[in-house]
Amino acid sequence: MKKPWLSSDDEPFSCKVEKRFHNLRLDQYLALTFEEFSRSQLSDSIKSGTIQVNEVKVKPGYRLKPGDVISGTIEIVSEPLALKPQDVSFEVIEEDPEYLVISKPPGLVVHPGSGNIDNTLVNGLLFRYHNIGQVGDENRPGIVHRLDKDTSGVMIVARTITAHSHLVNQFKNRQVEKNYLALVSGVMTEDAGRIVAPIGRHPVHRQKMAIRERNGRHAVSNWKSKKRFARHTLVEVHIETGRTHQIRVHLAHLGYPVAGDHLYGSSRDNTGFPRQMLHAWKLTFQHPATGQRRRAEADLAEDFATVLVELEKVSC
Repeated sequence: MKKPWLSSDDEPFSCKVEKRFHNLRLDQYLALTFEEFSRSQLSDSIKSGTIQVNEVKVKPGYRLKPGDVISGTIEIVSEPLALKPQDVSFEVIEEDPEYLVISKPPGLVVHPGSGNIDNTLVNGLLFRYHNIGQVGDENRPGIVHRLDKDTSGVMIVARTITAHSHLVNQFKNRQVEKNYLALVSGVMTEDAGRIVAPIGRHPVHRQKMAIRERNGRHAVSNWKSKKRFARHTLVEVHIETGRTHQIRVHLAHLGYPVAGDHLYGSSRDNTGFPRQMLHAWKLTFQHPATGQRRRAEADLAEDFATVLVELEKVSC
């Protein structure tokens, strides 16, 4: 039976070893850099060859030299889950023989995991599309990327094994353009900007991510203001990388947290919002069979649209 795996991120990492880490074991270096993973998880990735040094497979005890380039992905092996088809509500925007374009509603978890063993998007996919269970990972069939539970918007789901491989590679190689809409607390004075700030696990609050200059992973977000309200701003964000909570962390770092975001915003900023006001708006990708560039869009979720209408009334 094929063993399932869950990558730590949608994209591979790459980092160059500094002089101060000379002669340090590779597994020790990774334990310092990726604090959210156990030593055994990191060692397994080294042994399997998904993490390499200078594009060569090495052992966990490899002694690092300044200038060495460590690259790859961290894979977490998990036991197969007993997934069951369930009638879960979500909108299908496009049905292609190779993929589906769906609009994920807020509050829906993408795939089963700790604390969410059913009633996920995957359960709903298995209910509507029985053959999708044979596509990709056993624990998340068809899934090639993810959205947070409370983030709404467009997602692509693979329907064939070939499409799954093709789409996963597009996301990993940053060939998919990802545009979001976010309502932030505060009125942005500038019209546009670019945020380049590395992101890593928060050193104290383990459920949070944070800007980590030393151990963070490269992250880039581009934003532009679309509409200003009395105390909020609607912005469009194009992300060049896909780090965990990237948009939420970057915007909070600027001093404009996503409205309704209880993890990165203050309680004062979150009053009156049903959830974090973040929506995956557009995805531009390559058709896995024809190679043509395609664009997929999802309209704002009803709760987000209602919030904007109410803010417009207050601003008038």
